[in-house]
Amino acid sequence: MQARIRLAAPLLALVSVVAMNCAPASRPEAPAASDAPAPAERAPRTVVVALNREPVGLAAINPLASGFGANFPARAFNAYLELVDDKAAGRPYLSTALPQLNTDSWRVFPDGRMETRYQLKPNLTWHDGAALTADDFAFAWRVYTTPEIGVPQANTAPINIMEDVSAPSPATLLIRWKRPYPNAGVLPVDGSTNLGLPALPKHILEAPYKEERWDSFPNLPYWTTEFIGLGPYKLDRWEQGSFIEAVAFDGHALGKPKIERLRLVFIGDRNAAFANMRAGSIHLAAEQVLTFEQALELKREWATTNGGVFLFTPASTRHFAFQFRPDVLTSHGLLDVRVRRALAHSLDRQALSDALWGGEGVNLDSFFSPRLDFFPTIDRGIVKYPYDLRATERLMTEAGWARGADGFYVSPAEGRFTLDVRATVGPESEAERTTAANGWRQAGFDTQESLLSVALSSDGQARATFTGVSTNAQSSTEPTMVASFTAGQVARPENRWNGINRGGWTNGEYDRAAEAFNTQLDPAERIQARATIARVWSEELPGLMLYYNLNAAPHLSVLTGPTFPAPESMGYVGWNIHEWDMK
Repeated sequence: MQARIRLAAPLLALVSVVAMNCAPASRPEAPAASDAPAPAERAPRTVVVALNREPVGLAAINPLASGFGANFPARAFNAYLELVDDKAAGRPYLSTALPQLNTDSWRVFPDGRMETRYQLKPNLTWHDGAALTADDFAFAWRVYTTPEIGVPQANTAPINIMEDVSAPSPATLLIRWKRPYPNAGVLPVDGSTNLGLPALPKHILEAPYKEERWDSFPNLPYWTTEFIGLGPYKLDRWEQGSFIEAVAFDGHALGKPKIERLRLVFIGDRNAAFANMRAGSIHLAAEQVLTFEQALELKREWATTNGGVFLFTPASTRHFAFQFRPDVLTSHGLLDVRVRRALAHSLDRQALSDALWGGEGVNLDSFFSPRLDFFPTIDRGIVKYPYDLRATERLMTEAGWARGADGFYVSPAEGRFTLDVRATVGPESEAERTTAANGWRQAGFDTQESLLSVALSSDGQARATFTGVSTNAQSSTEPTMVASFTAGQVARPENRWNGINRGGWTNGEYDRAAEAFNTQLDPAERIQARATIARVWSEELPGLMLYYNLNAAPHLSVLTGPTFPAPESMGYVGWNIHEWDMK
């Protein structure tokens, strides 16, 4: 946990410099009643959003594979066939409706292939006024899947499951699928690897695409300073290295945004961003602009002034993973589920959450978001492990362990139970390790602490061969979390240790439920698959689920509309930017 930020005197000078660059939104003084202008003459309002660095481009899927793609700009400047809201529910966006299974809009063939069909809303245009047609989506698919361009999303769902994308008419989009894909009705757009099928303007990019100059295609000014999109805001000015300015798009599919102008400022120094937030020079700090502790300090200040709203977004899930490879374990007692359950009962997760997130953490008992409408169905089957040292002692006794004279658990067969708790590099991981290790030590487990070095943090074998327990952060999207514990994802020499199942746990019932989750098209059956996954995981405990890894995104009270989003919502805190308003 980082120490509380204390602003030094030199920072005050930095505040004034950055504040000038940030150009706070104009809030004109109320004119006298006698000469008050008509509402139409009101000066345009500007919402100022801080980013922690400059994006390499504004497209949702950017061919600059090695560049930084920022979620917030992608949402502000792009629109999609659907919009995933803060409850993880899909809504039509550019389309009139979402495909419905077993109708003409979503057909499944005997061999498992599928077709989904979209009708575009009428009179949609690009930011430059050119008409949007279904051909823009078909052209985009060709661009994304051109190997020479090397778009990384071409190798992930949903694009890698698409067999063909065509436009039977200007308003009709037809997607043919290689196999069953449950998310075909609401293409996943989560701001990371899954980015749906965003259109590209064929009238701008087709000519350079046909030239096949693949080295220069990703560097066209279209992707940056001449970007044309479909989103709520359209690019007005990009002062590289400083800021981006945009204006509300009249032709936006969900209506013109309420706030007329958007200004994105790049502030890489967290202390400077914190000072500007306190000064009111920025209205919202996007994810990773501030430390979580800085945001908590703002919350404490705002508690008496109503100056702002403390908001955070779930960037990933955090959990402890247990090792299941007998050849690397320091204590084979960990292979006994009763021992793992004893460890679960002796982990004070609330204290751990409070230590990291200042009481704002969202504790989890499964991979699945508690915000899902159907979560109660999942939750009913989950085994819970409240902090209970009596339960720990009972389970350890049942497993053949007793506390020795020094207070640590021993058994006639195994000797002393030893547990190595390893952290991956990072302040959150190290704080988790130390807090958990101290608690387990007091509960009678001889616990040691270790750290995976920076040099080995990208080494698959090193990450998979921890000897007891390892801290982990994983994408909060359902497909990634479910895959993290399947047999097919076990990291092993045969796959050069590239699997994301690093503990090596396998379970047939879990794998069958995961396969159903990945292929079952009926929504009710997928809910049942989720419920089975959550139940088996909680019963067998291949790890201990903790909480969301949080990114702070505080905003001033003058700005209304930002909400705590679902992990699947594109742009995270900006998913509904078109609905934001200013007092």
